[in-house]
Amino acid sequence: MSLVHSALFWILGLVVIQRLAELALAGTNTRRLLERGAREVGRAHYPFFILLHGSWLIAIAATTPIAVRPIWPLVGIFAGLQLLRIWVILTLGPYWTTRVITVAHAPLVRTGPFRVVRHPNYWIVVGEIAVLPLAFGDWLIALIWSILNALLLRHRLTIESAALAEREALSAPQLH
Repeated sequence: MSLVHSALFWILGLVVIQRLAELALAGTNTRRLLERGAREVGRAHYPFFILLHGSWLIAIAATTPIAVRPIWPLVGIFAGLQLLRIWVILTLGPYWTTRVITVAHAPLVRTGPFRVVRHPNYWIVVGEIAVLPLAFGDWLIALIWSILNALLLRHRLTIESAALAEREALSAPQLH
């Protein structure tokens, strides 16, 4: 089987293109927010997310035989997760970034998927990191990168929750 006839090649290629487009959008949004007086918190851990996601895709590509047939229902679940990601991005609009950026007096978003769960994008990523390698039978990659992602998310959620708590305090009605 040639590379261009491989489902692995096309699926991973589409994921890479999507991730690069998201990084570009996130970079634009981050720059605009910072220009408006926003601040970034937890900057030091951000490169680890880039490393985690990049190495995850490389590990799938490096360990999966090119001729492997994907488990299409799992590919379908992964595609569904991408639709949920788009919903998150559209809901947050200019506030969506891949970093923890806080705007002191911006309202907290409580619409779209945020009505259902507090950090929907993180739940989506948890699913993606497990499902995509499993779609190619790479259970070990799903396990290892899920553990690494959980450790990194634990740290990030601490940082993000503190930033959100500050914003919630600023937006809470004052009793006099």
